[in-house]
Amino acid sequence: MAPSIVVIDDEVQLRRLLRVSLEANGYKVYEAASGQQGLEEVAARHPDLVVLDLGLPDMDGMEVVTRLREWSSVPIIILSVREGEQEKVAALRGGADDYLTKPFSTAELLARLQVAQRHAQPTPEETVFTSGPLTVDLASRRVRVNGKPVKLSRTEYALLRLFVRNAGKVLTHPQIMESVWGPGHRDKTHYLHVYMTHLREKIERTPAKPELLITEPRVGYRLNIESPVPPAADRIQAKGLIN
Repeated sequence: MAPSIVVIDDEVQLRRLLRVSLEANGYKVYEAASGQQGLEEVAARHPDLVVLDLGLPDMDGMEVVTRLREWSSVPIIILSVREGEQEKVAALRGGADDYLTKPFSTAELLARLQVAQRHAQPTPEETVFTSGPLTVDLASRRVRVNGKPVKLSRTEYALLRLFVRNAGKVLTHPQIMESVWGPGHRDKTHYLHVYMTHLREKIERTPAKPELLITEPRVGYRLNIESPVPPAADRIQAKGLIN
């Protein structure tokens, strides 16, 4: 099967050039003219590679990189007119795999794509997580409980995303603090307790008796990957014993 690439660039001429060159070398090409469209294409297509311009009409390309890295390890090759060292370092540290300055040669781009493919992890990406009534779409950042949308703050979503990406694993208080708030907050666990309360109020059936976000006493928390057991009345009704 031909490797697939999503090209995210607002220049029609460049997308056309890349499509011709890449298809001639055995790639299947999908195009996106904006950051949001690119995120949607990656979520829908599960490509082998992403070619990304930093100067997009709706968001900076680095925001696209950041959002992709929340749920995907797909190799990302940056194509940009920004040639400063700081921009390159920031892109690579932010999650990009390679950086190529415009104008570029097709031969060099193809070589870098091949290198990125060799280094890529072959595991499939799962963008939608479900456990009992909870559904989290990492690509679109949508959270639903029993099919109904749930609005989370930026920090609440970052916290839930961390649990989803480590579903079933016990995360210690310091691990959570460092991942969500940064290295300088490892000991400020009162932040964590407050946000866990807020998060449980929004996604748990009974916040005081959580079935999804489980407390591991004196250690941390764990996101339950087993379907929570419904209340007895619900179970009886499901069996047709209650009209």
